[in-house]
Amino acid sequence: MSAQRQETVKRFAAPDIAARKGGVPVVCLTAYTAPMAELLDEHCDLMLVGDSVGMVVHGLPNTVGVTLEMMILHGQAVMRTARRAMVVVDMPFGSYEGAPEIAYANAARIMKETGCQAVKVESGPTVVDTIEYLVKRGIPVMGHVGLRPQAVNVDGGFKAKGKGADERARILAEAKATAAAGAFAVVVEGVAEGLAREITEAIGVPTIGIGASSGCDGQILVTDDMLGLFDWTPKFVRRYADLRGEISKAVAGYAEDVRQRRFPGPAEIYFAKAG
Repeated sequence: MSAQRQETVKRFAAPDIAARKGGVPVVCLTAYTAPMAELLDEHCDLMLVGDSVGMVVHGLPNTVGVTLEMMILHGQAVMRTARRAMVVVDMPFGSYEGAPEIAYANAARIMKETGCQAVKVESGPTVVDTIEYLVKRGIPVMGHVGLRPQAVNVDGGFKAKGKGADERARILAEAKATAAAGAFAVVVEGVAEGLAREITEAIGVPTIGIGASSGCDGQILVTDDMLGLFDWTPKFVRRYADLRGEISKAVAGYAEDVRQRRFPGPAEIYFAKAG
């Protein structure tokens, strides 16, 4: 893509995503690196620099250990090659749950240092006021209800939500409050299918499903799961490739060629010029 072409591409923004409510589903995937962002950009409306990077890239057991600096580093990498898709960066655990002023300082830092178009927060019971605080001060916010990975220690693991009446009512109320606070979209993760549909019908902003329902206004997956880079993937993931197998096959071929002295060959070697 030429520099001139890059300048003329219109990037998706929060109002564009919000306007897709009830329309063509919003296509979302996670991105953590510049090469992957470049590959996804043509096909996605929104790329999330998710705190799942802690597990996918850094080998952490959950997302709790992810830092603000990690999110900024990966956000910068994605923004170097993303041209078309809206880029949203997760606010990590501990960066927004306290005073709204602290959340604002951290969100503003993310946006300034990465150039992203919005941040995402998990919409726990104390976060709604913070969402409103951020939005009023010019920071677009995406919410997140249902299974909240940052609450793994409270929940005792990654467990589907919304199967009981009380929990169902609580999640629906959180989704409504998140939308009312000014979030331009709400991720709905790991909930009973009927609840996801109910949330989608009840709020006026797009719902982005992950382990939820095809009735949501959009869908998101962890790209590495979708591409088959791990042995195990959650129930809600559909594998569109088996890159783990392809990579293993390629590396095995390379290793064998090295051991048999077939690599490097004449095509990969530099020779001195005659004379």
